[in-house]
Amino acid sequence: MEIYNSMTRRKEEFVPIEEGKVKMYACGPTVYNLIHVGNARPIILFDVLRRYLEYRGYEVTFVQNFTDVDDKIIKRANEEGITSQQVAEKYIQEYFTDAKGLGVRPATIHPKATETMDEIIAFVQTLIEKGYAYAVPSGDVYYRTLKFKGYGKLSHQPIEDLQSGARIDINDEKENPLDFALWKAAKPGEPYWDSPWGQGRPGWHIECSAMNRKFLGPTIDIHCGGEDLQFPHHENEIAQSEAANGVPFAHYWMHNGFLNIDNKKMSKSLGNFFTVRDAAAVYGYEPIRMFMLSAHYRTPLNYSRESLEQAQAALERLYTAKDNLTFLADNGAQGGPNAAEQAVLEQADSFRERFDAAMDDDFNTADAVSVLFEVVRAANKAVGEEPTREGAAALLKLVLEFTDVLGLLYGREEESLDDKVEALIAQRQQARKERNWAEADRIRDELKAMGITLMDTKQGVQWKKD
Repeated sequence: MEIYNSMTRRKEEFVPIEEGKVKMYACGPTVYNLIHVGNARPIILFDVLRRYLEYRGYEVTFVQNFTDVDDKIIKRANEEGITSQQVAEKYIQEYFTDAKGLGVRPATIHPKATETMDEIIAFVQTLIEKGYAYAVPSGDVYYRTLKFKGYGKLSHQPIEDLQSGARIDINDEKENPLDFALWKAAKPGEPYWDSPWGQGRPGWHIECSAMNRKFLGPTIDIHCGGEDLQFPHHENEIAQSEAANGVPFAHYWMHNGFLNIDNKKMSKSLGNFFTVRDAAAVYGYEPIRMFMLSAHYRTPLNYSRESLEQAQAALERLYTAKDNLTFLADNGAQGGPNAAEQAVLEQADSFRERFDAAMDDDFNTADAVSVLFEVVRAANKAVGEEPTREGAAALLKLVLEFTDVLGLLYGREEESLDDKVEALIAQRQQARKERNWAEADRIRDELKAMGITLMDTKQGVQWKKD
């Protein structure tokens, strides 16, 4: 398995720190609003990465944080006349609603900044004691960026370029414009915690360093996030963690590409800002997931009405295959797989090898999805003539093996019919036996008006809800 490491800018063989185990961290949302479709991309992609690692037999400890104290949260609290904690808790629950809709499993641990305050304060104190940080009279604490010799190694920006582009504040207490806040002195009306430097709250970057060390240790296997986080957030995490711990922070850095809206950067000012909830109201949640898997994670991806409709159609083909195989597994002929079914099943290892090869090649979900559809096409063709229960069941299991890794086909519960509909189907079957075609057609049309489509097959009547 090879991963493109943003640190080295090349593909590298994945070798975990501890054999059979993976420690993985992804930066989570700042919880002041509903997540937008751009947020959905890393959430979905790194959920699939975790699933694939587990499919390959690794024991994965996956940590995804919530930033639950922040300027944006405070601003929203003031606007709504509630506390920052109430804002954060509200949008954490909204996050879980959307994540569940997107088929994203909860992380092993979802730490919050406000619940990691002792560790954050201790981390800042360590950096001060080692000379990498300093407190100023106002009560702020800053990181001495120039003291960390590797600063810029993830974003590959020379320190001189960073210095020339840094914003210089008037009357700033910082020693250098590049120095960043580890601790912020409390302002009137803001939430605060007591610290050796006075009442205040943490800067954004320090919480991830503290959470990583607390829940995963000083060095982790994989750190994930959107490419917009490379600088300054991840760069600052590296500087903090490696200065405090004295060891490499993460062995592999994975960053997903940007999501554009109709070939333009998403922006509220352009009027093309969509929450996941907005998109799901039109297309459903699962097509959003299908869409996100349609391109390699590092490439830019363009969100549009057409692309979501294509994802809907692709997903419908998968559900049709699943429903058909499920029906035939219950109603097909008995006696073992037929020759066509057996031929596909004999290719199962080949399909798995190609699926795994795609995912092993820097997590190429687009190629993996292509293999999935090859399996579906082969299965559909194999059960076309004289399907068997055993063959259909085995082919269904093969299809679900791949969809489980990708996290697809979760969005529809097993459907059942109410007594009235079942009675109408039985009446239509009786009418067909009596060759009363007019009555059979009338009942079929009545069911169609109720949203039930019937399909007459050799194995019996098959139905689906429109």
